[in-house]
Amino acid sequence: MTSLVVILMGSKADAAHCQKISEAALGFGLEVVTRIGSAHKTPDHVSSLLRDYESDPRPKVYITVAGRSNALSGFTDGSVTSPVIACPPPSDSFGGADIYSSLRMPSGIAPAVVLEPANAALLAAKILSLSDPDVKLKVIEFQKRQADKIIADDGGQL
Repeated sequence: MTSLVVILMGSKADAAHCQKISEAALGFGLEVVTRIGSAHKTPDHVSSLLRDYESDPRPKVYITVAGRSNALSGFTDGSVTSPVIACPPPSDSFGGADIYSSLRMPSGIAPAVVLEPANAALLAAKILSLSDPDVKLKVIEFQKRQADKIIADDGGQL
């Protein structure tokens, strides 16, 4: 049973950011689906999507991509039992202060926040590796490649 990453973006404008997450998640052998839904504009649609994915018995992680007023991450987290990772797109709006809508959530709502798309996929893979040994091996291999690159860049010089 392949672990699932559900990427939920607030609008099509976030597609390039989501593509980076998707590519990284696929590298860990995860199945990825990307959907569009707004907690503000289409809450019934988002609720329906979440019900459908929650009924899927596979281990899953949701990655939400929404900026400005990021209600999507909190809405998703309050509606599911699986982990949620908020990965808001970069923004210069409001001097970058719109990031606070991803960082500050009401009591009982706890999505993780990861700003780099590839790192959001890595966190999803690490979470899913707890129940998927194949994903765990891919995470171990990824971390080894990262370490090997640093050591090679060092060239053995002290």
